[in-house]
Amino acid sequence: MSLTSLSHFPTPKISHLSTDDFKFIYEPAEDSFLLLDALEKDCVRIEKLRPCICLEVGCGSGICITFLATILKSWPSLYLCTDINHKATEIAQQTGRENGINIQPVTTDLVESLDVRLKGQVDILLFNPPYVVTPESEVGSKGIEAAWAGGERGRQVIDRFLTKVSDLLSEEGLFYMVVIKENIPEEIEQMMKKEGFDMETVLTRRSGPELLSILRFQRTQA
Repeated sequence: MSLTSLSHFPTPKISHLSTDDFKFIYEPAEDSFLLLDALEKDCVRIEKLRPCICLEVGCGSGICITFLATILKSWPSLYLCTDINHKATEIAQQTGRENGINIQPVTTDLVESLDVRLKGQVDILLFNPPYVVTPESEVGSKGIEAAWAGGERGRQVIDRFLTKVSDLLSEEGLFYMVVIKENIPEEIEQMMKKEGFDMETVLTRRSGPELLSILRFQRTQA
């Protein structure tokens, strides 16, 4: 039996957030909602995994990890999130609280303070990275610019994180990531294949000039 009897999950409430908050954190946009749609599309796959630890890297408002927790509400998982922006981790925890979800936030660069403790234990991994093609000088701030500045091909942060996925993810774990066409998903697929992962595109949607996709990675089955 499915862990949930619902076929549709409510979008997390973010009415507690103000215009001033969005001066400091990334406001949920088309990429955020495409990730929510992909998680909902994959809800049966996610439920069957019965995840113990779920982690969102670069959580921003916390809407994505909160939505994942809503899908799994009847299953006792640990929900962690990280962001380099301290304001974002505070707000993500508040978003969880406003939606009845206990989110454990950590302010860190990607997973720097967690990678050793979480080695091989993350069952669901979410990443809406800074994917916009920008000058490299814009990458790496601790303010709101960190939410979108991706450097050359929008891949500077993405590529740095992809080297950590194999160590983080459990054997049956699932990794969901947002990309745009300019990130060259085909090249990412080849990089991850060398690390022992298969890639599938869960959803694709055009938003203005951007062609957004949600990629799902899972270890290659022998």
